[in-house]
Amino acid sequence: MYRKLGRTNKHRKSMLANLTKDLIMNERIETTETRAKEVRKFVDKMITYGKDGSLVSRRKALAFLHNDKEAVSKVFDVLAPRYANRNGGYTRILKLTERRGDDALMVILELVEDAK
Repeated sequence: MYRKLGRTNKHRKSMLANLTKDLIMNERIETTETRAKEVRKFVDKMITYGKDGSLVSRRKALAFLHNDKEAVSKVFDVLAPRYANRNGGYTRILKLTERRGDDALMVILELVEDAK
């Protein structure tokens, strides 16, 4: 099951792809808890594609990330080797306070540093 996040299908897919790109490029983002829980699935999928390393996986990652070659190359060249010995669980959610306007719970979603 997935969350609709109060958006149409196209808007939701675009928002999740953009949040995924932001997390890949910055390795840490601040967002609401429900968005973070949904984005976590897609980030794990992108890193798994990077660990596979095939041309098909690269094309799937490019298609999801709106042809952002910089983000895809970071997944395949930097993040996939970092998490080579880890089987999932590449992200961490740290809870913050509620947002002032609508009391939505804010969190920090970040990539886990692999202990070497």
